[in-house]
Amino acid sequence: MSKEKLFGTLLTLLICAPSYAGTALDGEINGAQEQDASDNGLTDEAISRELELFRGAEVSLRQALKIADGLDPGSRIVDISFDGASGSSVYRVKTFQLDRIWADTIDAKTGKVAGNATASSMSELNLEDRLNLIAMQSVRQELADAVFVAEDSTSGKALSGGVMNEAGKLIFVIVVLSGTGLKQVMLEPPGAKNLEARPSRSKQH
Repeated sequence: MSKEKLFGTLLTLLICAPSYAGTALDGEINGAQEQDASDNGLTDEAISRELELFRGAEVSLRQALKIADGLDPGSRIVDISFDGASGSSVYRVKTFQLDRIWADTIDAKTGKVAGNATASSMSELNLEDRLNLIAMQSVRQELADAVFVAEDSTSGKALSGGVMNEAGKLIFVIVVLSGTGLKQVMLEPPGAKNLEARPSRSKQH
């Protein structure tokens, strides 16, 4: 089964900023929510500098995902993002297993893990983040699958990926560099349970 079919039904709403033409998604993907991802509070100069560093990265985000997947056996990746703000290009990755979350840094030029992982407890997260992690346990799809679909749909390269709560449902959110602009693709994995219906369980962590 293809990674596109793994997602089955995605969001039916398609939103593009005026500066972008609508993207025709693959026939196997029923829909996706896509919008301009440039409006994040950064200056145009900062965004341009970050994108220049990203284009020069030797390790892609998908390669970084594979590296991160082997760091903590049995854990699942819930967040990854390219970061060039410190002057050195790295990927920040978060994985979780049971009630523990690990944060790792992967060098975007060498693929080597930089420094030691920092660990934290799920109980330290806010309610929405805890619900997101709980919901991840009910779906088969991985963040890497969402990145594959987003890159294939936009013919671009992913800079970041994570999960969020959208109207009480778990959503994979991928930011992709497509052409000269950024696009945000939101994918709803099938089988994700309603997050708002499970607050009592999250309090046990």
